[in-house]
Amino acid sequence: MLDNFFNPKSVAIVGASRQKGKVGYEILRSMLEAGYEGKIFPVNPQADTIEGLKCYPDLKSIGQTPDLVIIVVPAKAVSAVMQDCGAIGTKAVVIITAGFKEVGEEGRKLEQQVVQIARQFGIRIIGPNCLGLIVPSQKLNASFGGTLPAVGSTGYMSQSGALLAAILDMANANGIGFSKLVSIGNKADVDEVDIIEAFADDPDTKVIAGYLENITNGNTFVRIAEQISQKKPILLMKAGVTAAGAKAASSHTGSMAGSETAYEAVFERAGVIRCFSIKSQFDFAQGFAYQPLPGGPSVAVITNAGGAGIMAADAIEKLQLTFAKLTDETKTRLAEKLPPAANFHNPIDVLGDALPDRYEFALDVVLDDPNVNSVLILLTPQAMTDAEGTAQAIVKVLKKKPGKPVFACFLGATKVARGCDVLKKNQIPQYDSPEAAVLAIKVMVDYVRWKTRPKRVVKLFSVNRHKVETIIERHLRQGIRQIGEAESKEILEAYGFVTPKDAIATTAEQAVNIAEQIGFPVVLKIWSPDIIHKSDVGGVRVGLDTPQEVMDAFDLMLFRIPKKMPGAKILGVLVQQMCSGGRELILGMNRDPHFGPLMMFGMGGIMVEVMQDVSFYLAPLTAEEAKQMLINTRTYKLLVGARGQKGVDIEAVAEALQRLSQLVTEFPEIQEMDINPFMVGPSGTTPVAVDARIRVEKT
Repeated sequence: MLDNFFNPKSVAIVGASRQKGKVGYEILRSMLEAGYEGKIFPVNPQADTIEGLKCYPDLKSIGQTPDLVIIVVPAKAVSAVMQDCGAIGTKAVVIITAGFKEVGEEGRKLEQQVVQIARQFGIRIIGPNCLGLIVPSQKLNASFGGTLPAVGSTGYMSQSGALLAAILDMANANGIGFSKLVSIGNKADVDEVDIIEAFADDPDTKVIAGYLENITNGNTFVRIAEQISQKKPILLMKAGVTAAGAKAASSHTGSMAGSETAYEAVFERAGVIRCFSIKSQFDFAQGFAYQPLPGGPSVAVITNAGGAGIMAADAIEKLQLTFAKLTDETKTRLAEKLPPAANFHNPIDVLGDALPDRYEFALDVVLDDPNVNSVLILLTPQAMTDAEGTAQAIVKVLKKKPGKPVFACFLGATKVARGCDVLKKNQIPQYDSPEAAVLAIKVMVDYVRWKTRPKRVVKLFSVNRHKVETIIERHLRQGIRQIGEAESKEILEAYGFVTPKDAIATTAEQAVNIAEQIGFPVVLKIWSPDIIHKSDVGGVRVGLDTPQEVMDAFDLMLFRIPKKMPGAKILGVLVQQMCSGGRELILGMNRDPHFGPLMMFGMGGIMVEVMQDVSFYLAPLTAEEAKQMLINTRTYKLLVGARGQKGVDIEAVAEALQRLSQLVTEFPEIQEMDINPFMVGPSGTTPVAVDARIRVEKT
């Protein structure tokens, strides 16, 4: 799909310059220094030659169609160059030029003109406002980002050109290679989904990585990324999720960013691995690129220092991996050749005087153990340590036994440098701390767990959609956005929820009659379309046990609340069955503008604000995902029962989340809603949606 970008036989640079320091000169120089073997056509009407290459006044004068055109002219001149591209039949264009939607409305209009021309001629665009692209295997450095990196198996995209330049510099300093690097800039045409799809189909790319500030089409991204994550890991840094970051991202690329919560849920659904720094992204990428995936969470540690082994042990436990329990056969084999003072259990301490042969023997034995899924080798530079020889010994063993992932952490600097070079050359991941190595293992284990999860099956419940349609249509027709409690509960009942018995009273005597029919104790709630948070104005009274208490509460509400909210239209008071016993939970949804309905679960009642212990997931939910939402909260242990207390019906809560997920998926008009409290007791009892609110908008 993007072959002309990644494998062009000829490249034209429109805006090529003779002046050093100009972008048009630096791109041409980068192309030449990289040794690009295709044809290069500099285009500049003011020059005859640049760097020994014949220069052309315009694209048409070249006399042939370049596979790829790089545009480095002022923003207002780009549309004319695009017309020329269309006229000569070029289908791939990289627009380096800035000054488009990132600078405001005038730039946005210019960008729209460019896109219209591209669509007219069937041209694909990377950019504008970008650094360019690099394909090391093709010796193509169509960028002004720096030296051509080594060939590797990681494909990288970045919405920030400057950050890509920094990543390239770091990678070159550390000998990290890439299959392709793409600066996507404003994403006027080619966006992150296009690049991810291209990398997924690219046999040279094993790992997909990138830096994003926003996602263009949320639903498409989730669907495509979920498919591709099954084949290749996707490692993304996502910036612009705080209020300040979103504002900065908007001014940078002219696009709005989504919320942190939404992106966390999106990445979890799609199997995308979130990276919070360039370093961690490199750490994870080398693990995925260089080693096979681990078969499970058990890790064996080989070390020549007790302290380093303890650090690794702490990290393994904190990250919920497991120490491999070595078989008796493994321990016997280790004891046969290792010194008596060595530790034959896990971590395996080969002692401070260990030479390469001791490491080689220990690794060879440990890789045969069926209980070991991955191996971490630690080395500290003591007086007799041979870092380079040890690295060569590790390489030797892995050539014979390549089936399990092996990670190295040679601690130190100059004394271990040559050993680290051997590891890098032979594609054995080397980390600067035990914690970094263990985190990389954890990420790979979690990725395998995600890949092997059960197939997503979303259950559809038998519901009364017509009833919900009627209520929502009536509210939208009347211009009412907030659906009151009574009708919110009718909507929930249509989707299988149980709600308390209730009725609206307009007099104190009527309230008493309703209470007597329902049965004491009861709850009174002020009934007004203008009062959303009833308790804030004294509009909720609970635990009323007698007719007199009901009358007094009714009269007091209708006396005090009109004084607090004189403009509120009060329709009466809701008399409701008092629900007690069980846990107060909250189920909710907020519709993210990029990704759709975002489900929420947590402790309800007043605890939702006090504890702020909630989890989120994208709808629609499977049964497994609904249960995982519960597990992801800190208070999950309370729900299953702790310290002699009875737990709640977990299956019933999971089903309620699925029913709510179905409701908000089938009715995109619902923008936000919550059920709070959702009362849930032990297994065998019926959960009750005590209170609910829903906000709707026209779609």
